[in-house]
Amino acid sequence: MGRPKAALEWHGSTLVRRAMGIVARVVDGPVVVVRARDQDLPELPAGFELAEDARDARGPLEGLAAGLAAVGARADAAFVCGVDTPLLHPALVARVLASLAQDARCEAALPVAHGFPHPLCAAYRTTVARHLRELIGADRLATRALLDRCRVLRLDEAALLADPQVARHDPQLDSLLNLNAPEEYAAARARPAPEIAVAGRGRVRAATLAAAGEAPATVNGRRVADPQEPLAAGDVVAFIGAAGR
Repeated sequence: MGRPKAALEWHGSTLVRRAMGIVARVVDGPVVVVRARDQDLPELPAGFELAEDARDARGPLEGLAAGLAAVGARADAAFVCGVDTPLLHPALVARVLASLAQDARCEAALPVAHGFPHPLCAAYRTTVARHLRELIGADRLATRALLDRCRVLRLDEAALLADPQVARHDPQLDSLLNLNAPEEYAAARARPAPEIAVAGRGRVRAATLAAAGEAPATVNGRRVADPQEPLAAGDVVAFIGAAGR
């Protein structure tokens, strides 16, 4: 990309803030942001956790190991994504996690779409930590090496779109698009913001709560105060007036 992806602007927020917020909607455990040692990040809201790679420039397996170490015994599975997936929809996160939960034999649920597997938009059982220790110790740092060690549930496009919420809100599976070059970022940033419903106003396009109106509000019935709270297609927002504060 030529500059740090995490801090790239995204409709008044940043890529890292959007990824954090989308994943936080779905999971019931901690959300951990993993960075390189001493890497600068935009300020993170309260409630999110920060971990660091044990060694720099060692690729995604090092980051995955650091994240799973931070989670520890607080969860038996984790959804993993990069900060460069700003079109990620909560419905796809939920679909991937639910698929893993329904197949006790598998250690990973891997979307396979657009002609590629997507190991950085996938779910893993925390038991893969033992594989990571062995692979990193042997300097085998490719995600393929991890997947070769695991029993993998592969989710093709039909399997992902069998979920009605994914089919409705992410029919092209744009959740799986990642941004690796300036032109890819520019093209994604130029897309219209998600279409949401605002109580009393009808449908609008907004990628953050601030773009939809003045906080506080409820998003799909959940109270939210952070203006940078990410919004996704299909959200229903209701703003809370002074009398409701």
